[in-house]
Amino acid sequence: MTLSGRRDLLYLVLGGFFVSNALLGEVLGGKLIQVGPFTMSMGVVVWPVVFLTTDLINEYHGKPGVRRLTLLTVGLILYAFLVIFVALQIPAARISPVSDEAFRNVFGQSLWIIVGSVTAFLISQIVDVVVFWMFRDRTRGRHLWLRATGSTAVSQLIDTVVILGIAFWLPGKISTRDFWGLSLLNYSYKLGIAVLLTPVIYAAHRAIDRFLGEREATKLMNEAVEKSHEVAV
Repeated sequence: MTLSGRRDLLYLVLGGFFVSNALLGEVLGGKLIQVGPFTMSMGVVVWPVVFLTTDLINEYHGKPGVRRLTLLTVGLILYAFLVIFVALQIPAARISPVSDEAFRNVFGQSLWIIVGSVTAFLISQIVDVVVFWMFRDRTRGRHLWLRATGSTAVSQLIDTVVILGIAFWLPGKISTRDFWGLSLLNYSYKLGIAVLLTPVIYAAHRAIDRFLGEREATKLMNEAVEKSHEVAV
């Protein structure tokens, strides 16, 4: 495989995980689960993969790479919103094992999840990119853990409050007290996972360097720096 082909494959794989897990977060987000004494949205289970791929895409493809995937993902989420909306209008067949009521209870809530998530996703991705490159520039490319975890810590605080506010609090699904409690719990989970994923980020970084070759990986990261400094976000 040529070096150009390896670059394209890397972006395709990272982008695939990025988009797939973002969409899964939409589908799963309407279900609340009990973890010991705590209640969390099922959607938070897959979002750590989005954090991880965002950091790796930032590292090797820069702001333009993240921006392209963010816009693509938003478009696909809106497409999913449209398909679900149409599906909700079509009556279930008499022999359907899933009734209209059951379907509406699951996917009707997902419409609010999608509205909240699109808003939160756009804002948090912008913040993530800005914070990531702020840390990267100030540390001159050192301390991968700082820019990866730091950008996630800031962006996911915003993401959590916005998505839970729109998806659950605004439609009256939960009280204000439960909203803040759920926000704190979900954010604590995301932050904890971000910290635990630090070794995974380093391992993925090494695997990508081996896949591309040290020289090509360094060249790609240098290009990412140049491209990122040419655009605002």
